[in-house]
Amino acid sequence: MGALQGQKALIVGIANEHSIAWGCAQAFKAQGADLAITWLNDKAEPHVRPLAEQLGAEIMAPLDVARPGQLEAVFDQIAARWGRLDTLIHSIAFAPRDDLHGRVIDCSADGFATAMDISVHSFLRMIRLAEPLMQDGGTCMAVSFFGSSRVVRHYNLMGPVKAALESTVRYAAAELGEKGIRVHALSPGPLATRAASGIDHFDELLAAAAERAPTHQLASIEDVGAMAAFLASRQARNLTGGVHDIDGGFSITA
Repeated sequence: MGALQGQKALIVGIANEHSIAWGCAQAFKAQGADLAITWLNDKAEPHVRPLAEQLGAEIMAPLDVARPGQLEAVFDQIAARWGRLDTLIHSIAFAPRDDLHGRVIDCSADGFATAMDISVHSFLRMIRLAEPLMQDGGTCMAVSFFGSSRVVRHYNLMGPVKAALESTVRYAAAELGEKGIRVHALSPGPLATRAASGIDHFDELLAAAAERAPTHQLASIEDVGAMAAFLASRQARNLTGGVHDIDGGFSITA
């Protein structure tokens, strides 16, 4: 039996087979969890539904956190089908292109608010909806990046946004710890995902990271999935509030 046998897990953020969320979904399924998987919209559904079906997801639904009511509808399905939730994976982020590609000090108020709402506040909304379904405890995880604490060229607005996300993780962990609900941030090094493709000169960052990391290897989505599965397991029941680097040691180098 897998370490997550019988767990119920919601995975948000799969865009295709290269997504970090897909690596997490595969790891959770391999460890015995039952899955709920979402896709952003009608355009994304043909790319994500076959992956969800491949893993035998019991719940499949659209989820655009910017559309009123969609997040609540997903949790209503989970409550009706399962009556509980053990793990939540939040792997979504967004910033308007003009704000992402410009200087941080030049970003618009609307662009900043949109990036914070979709990338950070949506995680709080998910946790709030998950809380009553985690009567026996659970694990909530979001995906960050080391640009939260260090200046990474061309990462721009997403740096402050990820810093806010990591602070959110710490405060949520403190508030929910007594209920046995653990909260974490997964922080892989540079990965060639669809989301990362929106960052200018990201190929240069990938090459530099592989060269500088002690292992000389970039993290894979499978590496991230393995860490997420561990944090969701009983073996990690006394861990919470952490930002977990999964980057071949890249983050320890100068």
